[in-house]
Amino acid sequence: MGIIAHIGRYLLLLKETFSRPERASIYWKRTVEEMDLLGLKSLGIVALLSFFMGAVITIQTRTNIDSPLIQAWIVGFATRQSTILEFSPTIIALILAGKVGSNIAAEIGSMRVKEQIDALDIMGVNSAGYLILPKIIASMFINPFLVMVSMFLSILGGYIAGTGTGIISSTDYLQGIQTGFIPYHVTYALIKTVVFAFIIATVSAYQGYYTRGGTREVGISSTQAVVYSNVVILIVNYALTQLLLI
Repeated sequence: MGIIAHIGRYLLLLKETFSRPERASIYWKRTVEEMDLLGLKSLGIVALLSFFMGAVITIQTRTNIDSPLIQAWIVGFATRQSTILEFSPTIIALILAGKVGSNIAAEIGSMRVKEQIDALDIMGVNSAGYLILPKIIASMFINPFLVMVSMFLSILGGYIAGTGTGIISSTDYLQGIQTGFIPYHVTYALIKTVVFAFIIATVSAYQGYYTRGGTREVGISSTQAVVYSNVVILIVNYALTQLLLI
């Protein structure tokens, strides 16, 4: 199947997902469950990765500045900008695509090969909406909170690493993270996060929903979900940067 056919089928699946809604109470319960599964259970890996990445950015930035003309507070500034503009919204999205995306594809793919989705369709349930919509809503709601936690921990990790090793003073680092701060950059990062959450949920669900075969094909769908989500995220990241920052 060509890429145009996949795009068309993907759009048709989205149309089916957002049509014929079931009872709101059912969606609310499933959405809360998905927030816990897709969001809160990813908090650990997001926190660990963010803290140490902030520490690495700080150390590398400081050790690569060897000109006496560059002031020390630039280290804090660079850590803040790298974290807010790119690391937290984009790199965390790529990590979540691997963890959350593969989970979504495997779950829905397993239901497809076990004919559970066919059973829902026979009972008159909108299977696409019932299975996919709560995941989309949950991801788009919870991911911005994960990214805000990531921003804080990354900057904190840079502060602890920088001051703990003595490569930068506390005063210089704090001056750097406050100098030239533009609140819109946080808004920009959160906009990207919501868009990336939609991509992860829908692309992964698409791969799982149209799985055919057995357990081997479920594994293939999970892998494809991660790969395709990452590719689309990188392309959309470039487009959003051009649209929102330039």
